[in-house]
Amino acid sequence: MINLVRRNLLIYFRDKSTVFFSMLSVIITFGMYIFFLGDMYARSISTTADIRFLMDSWIMAGILGVTSVTTTLGAYGNMIVDEAQLKTKDFYSAPLKRRTIAGGYILSSFVIGLIMSVLAFVFAEIYIVLGGGELLPLTTVLKLLGLMLISVLSSSSFILLIASMLRTSSSFGVASTIIGTIIGFLCGIYIPIGSLPTEVQWVIKFFPPAHSVALYRNLMMEVPMQTFFAGVPSNYLDSFKTEMGLHYEIGAYTTDFAFSILVLVSSAVLFYSLGILLLSRKKKK
Repeated sequence: MINLVRRNLLIYFRDKSTVFFSMLSVIITFGMYIFFLGDMYARSISTTADIRFLMDSWIMAGILGVTSVTTTLGAYGNMIVDEAQLKTKDFYSAPLKRRTIAGGYILSSFVIGLIMSVLAFVFAEIYIVLGGGELLPLTTVLKLLGLMLISVLSSSSFILLIASMLRTSSSFGVASTIIGTIIGFLCGIYIPIGSLPTEVQWVIKFFPPAHSVALYRNLMMEVPMQTFFAGVPSNYLDSFKTEMGLHYEIGAYTTDFAFSILVLVSSAVLFYSLGILLLSRKKKK
């Protein structure tokens, strides 16, 4: 399996176009924030100097959540290409178990998503500091790294389920385009969840990557919120968290850290199980 993982990693990182397009949604989101959304969001909340640190942390947390989806999506492209070019037949003719081959694709997707998420986090911290913000405390960084493991695991399982239903490179390309286009909306990045129609809000509340984004926001925005909301009544802070997607209201229940972690872990188990089941049936045809 290790050799398969190494092969998939080399194929992904050697193909610069694959790396670029797997990060395209992230690049577009960052560009929109710099040139359009950033000033608009900041002016709608406050005109104080602290607002830049707060909103930079908000958008960068969203970018981390999107990165785990789009990069694992690009990683699973290897599996689709191998099937389309009948390379998987060579794998199956070798003394390798099917679960070993499937595990090679899954593990390489997870590793790629994790590497790219760490790089995105480093970039995010540099951007925040250059904008006048502060580096995160070490304890928060360690929590973020732990969250990345769960976030990438959940995103990889979600993409595996989609990839297991595709057979050709063209269909995978269409799926990649659709996911790359809507992922920012489904994670509440382009428009805060509080400004979206009720129906769309419900979709976001049960979309696992959106819970990754919420958790990232709580960790990355902790320091700027302490400064920005110092002396402000707690109900105003709660309203801000609800509006900006740091937690979600499901009826009378307000989600917390444990709930979002449960969503991510449960979705990983469910999607991996369904994805592997579909792959096994597809191989038998």
